Amino acid sequence: MRRSAMAAVAVASSAGLLLAGCSKADEGTDTPKGAGVNAATKAVVNESTHKGGTVTYASSDAPESLDPGNMYYAYGYNFSRLYARPLMTFKPAPGEAGNELVPDLAESAGTPSDGGKTWTYKIRQGVKYEDGTAVTSKDVKYAVERSNFARDVLSLGPNYFQQLLDDPDKYKGPYKDKSEKGISSIETPDDQTIVFHLNKAFSEFDFLVSAPQTAPVPRAKDTGVDYTKKVISSGSYKFEKYEEGKQIVLVRNPEWDAKTDPLRKQYPDKIVVNLKVNKATIDKDVMSGATMIDIQGTGVDAQTQAQILNDKDQMANTDNALGGRLIYTAINTKLAPFDNVECRKAVEYAIDKTAVQTAMGGPIRGDIATTVLPTDVSGYEKADLYATKDSKGDVAKAKEHLKACGKEGGFKTSISARTDRQGEVDAATAIVGALKKVGIDADIKQYPSGKYFSDYAGVPNFDKKNNIGLMMMQWGADWPTGYGFLQQILHGKAISQSGNTNLSQLDNPEINKLLDEAIGNTDEAARTKAYTEVDQMAMEQAAIVPLTYFKVLLYRTPHATNLVSTSAFSGQYDYLNVGTTEKK
Repeated sequence: MRRSAMAAVAVASSAGLLLAGCSKADEGTDTPKGAGVNAATKAVVNESTHKGGTVTYASSDAPESLDPGNMYYAYGYNFSRLYARPLMTFKPAPGEAGNELVPDLAESAGTPSDGGKTWTYKIRQGVKYEDGTAVTSKDVKYAVERSNFARDVLSLGPNYFQQLLDDPDKYKGPYKDKSEKGISSIETPDDQTIVFHLNKAFSEFDFLVSAPQTAPVPRAKDTGVDYTKKVISSGSYKFEKYEEGKQIVLVRNPEWDAKTDPLRKQYPDKIVVNLKVNKATIDKDVMSGATMIDIQGTGVDAQTQAQILNDKDQMANTDNALGGRLIYTAINTKLAPFDNVECRKAVEYAIDKTAVQTAMGGPIRGDIATTVLPTDVSGYEKADLYATKDSKGDVAKAKEHLKACGKEGGFKTSISARTDRQGEVDAATAIVGALKKVGIDADIKQYPSGKYFSDYAGVPNFDKKNNIGLMMMQWGADWPTGYGFLQQILHGKAISQSGNTNLSQLDNPEINKLLDEAIGNTDEAARTKAYTEVDQMAMEQAAIVPLTYFKVLLYRTPHATNLVSTSAFSGQYDYLNVGTTEKK
């Protein structure tokens, strides 16, 4: 996110919680003291079964979409589970334990057959939408069809199903095909069964169906691109209000039944998300308890970070976690002169990564990166193909490669960054300074994060027209394997005309083939080895400049209950069962 891509769940599953009936946070004080640095990466913080009150979140921008079939930010995946139930999801648990897949709308994990080319799921009986109608397997099929085969309408999510289903070229999507038969490679023999027929074996398919694209959508209520304004809930909360760019309000879904849902607890009465709030204001409100969570999960800003690092009591309320994420600069391989690998290698050598790391907040925000795969994703192997002294760049080496690509005198380009992410803008500024030393004149073009992929950096034609040769990017694994991290940023078939996440537009036959063959292999060790090879090949292609292995610095308000920071959603706090110490 994820967007997705490549975002943590509040947990209340232990027997102790079931017996407690009250919050440990309420014992003796209304404002519990800090649980300790990284406490939420190891255990549930402020465990509670307390019901009632309002949980308040905030965001520095508006979400790209609330439609579960048209989103790709990790925090969107995380948040959507409150109102949209995918077939599988990640276990509500802290740290690495949160990477475990568990059934959600499905009764159990998928049953593979035909050598891994066919996957069958049974959905739980008794699940209802907010209007009381039953959720069926046909609704899951329709959800996949609309999110993957109407890319001219819904372009923001990944396109895995479009690549994998057995007969994609014969199906034009539900908005053009009015027959209701839908794609033949997804079968629904009865209201509880759904069968996916793939064009090749896919060993990690259970991970794939954890995406919100498999959350059910009733055909009769689908309004296409406007569905984001009134999503029909299958989860524990439903929309009471959505003021675009201003506020989201969720309230309890009265049709939700705990008997059909072992994961959700429905603790607060109401969940409010305030949008387009200044980042410094969000930090201040989280620290005071007026806001429970910064929903984007990007961490505190530079000023707040400095304040926290100088206060031991404040540090006791922080979580500094890895989350399978990489901060990098994507190089546009289709835009001259970056269509010449030597010009791309010049950028690899020119960038002062130490300066970039400093601009983003220092080592607490992540170690300097030298590979595409983060250190906590399978397939990572230590390497540094473009090593420079102290990671500060090498002007002489960069100029050698500029000469080799016929641009000894330098050239002009642009670098994109997200306006509402100051650390990203600061990093881009450091890159501009380093490139200037070797003769590359780059200007920064800033765009809002909510439209970054749909309108700007993710639109190849826009990038070409505006000479955007470099793009700031933060990517987290769609799921915690090398394939889940690499496929949507390196495979040629992932390139889209809008909502594109392969920002480099790299379409290398060897990389494509290696990824395709690896995912069909049932031998996990062999798959992992292949992911390492893809990483090495991508670096040889110089399509990506790894900057830092991102670590988030989150402030954990003592007024929220059931907090965990989970690897499954890039170290963010899981939103599923977060509660509050606020009384009714």
